[in-house]
Amino acid sequence: DLGTISTTVPKSMANSLMDTRAISYSGCDAQLFFFFFLISAEYYLLTVMAYDRYVAICRPLHYGTILGNRACVKMAAAAWGSGFLNAVLHTGNTFSIPLCQGNTVDQFFCEIPQILKLSCSDSYRREVGLLVVSACLGFGCFIFIVLSYVQIFTAVLRIPSEQGRHKAFSMCLPHLAVVSLFLSTIIFAYLKPPSLSSPALNLVVAFLYSVMPPAVNPLIYSMRNKDLQDACLNSSHFSRGMNPVSLIEITAVNVSVTVSELASL
Repeated sequence: DLGTISTTVPKSMANSLMDTRAISYSGCDAQLFFFFFLISAEYYLLTVMAYDRYVAICRPLHYGTILGNRACVKMAAAAWGSGFLNAVLHTGNTFSIPLCQGNTVDQFFCEIPQILKLSCSDSYRREVGLLVVSACLGFGCFIFIVLSYVQIFTAVLRIPSEQGRHKAFSMCLPHLAVVSLFLSTIIFAYLKPPSLSSPALNLVVAFLYSVMPPAVNPLIYSMRNKDLQDACLNSSHFSRGMNPVSLIEITAVNVSVTVSELASL
């Protein structure tokens, strides 16, 4: 989560402070690679975590046998390795495409769809094909997560004690909330109707799927911590005794990133 935010936000903030929109070609390349690598690895890890919840609730007596240390290391390595391979393929293919439609990416970070808009030949179809393959793989992971939770909720509803059901739900709901936030923002970003597309909306949506989930995930996972729950309750009781404060409107400014070296290619 920290790595995903660190890939896009610091450069955007630096550009804002220095009143510039420039990013080098190599910087854009590195930004795209690390962002795609971290996002892909996170999604694969969320899929592995769904399997972990399934084994813990549906097959608790075999948990130590199925998910021992060696199995966990192998699954984590597979998730990170798949994310790395995915990022290498997409980054290499995207930056091998000739670009001649200017050097301005209409986004606050280097994003594949925005870079493909600068292409001047049919070679961009290779990257579109790779994106379709990645989407199919992502859909397969989504189906696996859904089937895992169908099995989990079926098993939880069979637990006779209310305390046991509450404990099982408390273990699964943070992960389910993270998956829902992650997928809903990405699906809306890339599958929204063309009639809703605009530079300002694209900027807001990109912020939602690239910054919001990584920023909120630690808070969601830590809500199971009793100390944090008590702190939130105390904070809510304290705020009720205070006078309401005025709301501050925050206006999002559309930011474009200029890739300074694209024009020379």
